[in-house]
Amino acid sequence: MARDWTIAAMDSVIDRLQDLLDAVPEPLQPLDVAMLDGYLTAVALQPRTPPPAEWMRWVLDGDEGREPPPGFDAEPIRSLAMRRLLQLDEAIRRRQWFDPLIFETEDEDDIQGAVYPWVAGFALGADAFPRGLMGCSESALLEPLAGLYQFLDPEDLEDADELLEAIEGIEPAQSLEEAVEVLVAHSLLLADVSRPQASKPAGVKGPKAPGGRAARPGGPGKRRASGPPRGSR
Repeated sequence: MARDWTIAAMDSVIDRLQDLLDAVPEPLQPLDVAMLDGYLTAVALQPRTPPPAEWMRWVLDGDEGREPPPGFDAEPIRSLAMRRLLQLDEAIRRRQWFDPLIFETEDEDDIQGAVYPWVAGFALGADAFPRGLMGCSESALLEPLAGLYQFLDPEDLEDADELLEAIEGIEPAQSLEEAVEVLVAHSLLLADVSRPQASKPAGVKGPKAPGGRAARPGGPGKRRASGPPRGSR
């Protein structure tokens, strides 16, 4: 169940999950919790959700997806990650708002620095399953991917000329709150490509692209963890 990822319990779950990730033995390079959240969003956007054995290996080793050494118990990490994945899956299926796990930086003006880990994790999840989300129509993926990948370093996209051109035409977010809106709105635009709905559930009004986005009660990006994520090696 996803109840452990409610706002009231989120801090303790985040801390517990990061501690578990920090304990993954070298030479594996586990994701930190911010990257993991973006990664799981990409997993939830796959046309068919990969089985845990396939997506978990990239959680434990974001570099190469290597298997953990014999005797290492990854079940506690898998359990907490699965709960978050179920929550994201439900929000995406219903086209509803979800709170990306974004860490504020010491520099309040460093919007890209705050959002980058989440987007980098998303990119890993998108690329890890090339026949899934990234196997959808390139033209349909272009706009929503550009909205997300605008927060990456252009060097990360050096071979994606069309995507870079689309990013150049995007007006940068003026605040972290606006950047969070962009992440959610464009993730849901991707859902329309990879997980199309025959008909929209009655009464569901999810976020729309900036400029025509439905308002979220309490304001966008209200819940964000403070301080930099631990666990970078």
